[in-house]
Amino acid sequence: MRILLLEDQPSLAEAIGTHLKSRGLAVDTVDNIRHAQAALQVGGFDAAFFDLSLPDGDGITLLKAIRRQGNHLPVIIMTARDQISDRIKGLDAGADDYVVKPFDLNELLARLQAVLRRYAGNPNPMIRLGRFEIDRTGHRVLHDGKDAQLTAKEWALLEKLVVRPGVIVHKEQLDEALYSFDDEVGSNTLEVYVSRLRKKLGKEAIETKRGLGYRFIAGDA
Repeated sequence: MRILLLEDQPSLAEAIGTHLKSRGLAVDTVDNIRHAQAALQVGGFDAAFFDLSLPDGDGITLLKAIRRQGNHLPVIIMTARDQISDRIKGLDAGADDYVVKPFDLNELLARLQAVLRRYAGNPNPMIRLGRFEIDRTGHRVLHDGKDAQLTAKEWALLEKLVVRPGVIVHKEQLDEALYSFDDEVGSNTLEVYVSRLRKKLGKEAIETKRGLGYRFIAGDA
């Protein structure tokens, strides 16, 4: 899963980015609206965090602009503005949630997961697929009742596959879920992580479609 983080305070941006990456998310950090607009044009994001007071404008202005363009990217506002009127303004502009600084990093992650579940139409963080139980909040997968003990990158790859089980997910989409702009990606990196997942979940769990990508096969319960 790939997140756009728009935050101009370096220490806070680093803390948020480190925390999200430790949970298996790819994070692209930008510190002004101009760079955020450029990143959004490239696309590939699953959600975004917007600060409001930025060097070249207000995050609300950017949010309104992308909503006018028909962009439905889940967006959570992060700001020190704690007045009720400010929250209403942000939500009216199209924000999916509003977090007041200072905040707990675990709360920020929980709010992100809640927003993503709403977009997916699944308020339950547990997904049952055949012999697998997938906890999207706890970032755990049970295979026949046993914890597969996935690493952060393995989880990021699996989550992208299980959102639409049985459907081919293209290689480019999986690369985007695993890496941010500043990561170096080897030519066979994705294949390495797919191989690791197969060792933990069973060879038959992930099917290769040559020239296209991969799909998750749950199998019978």
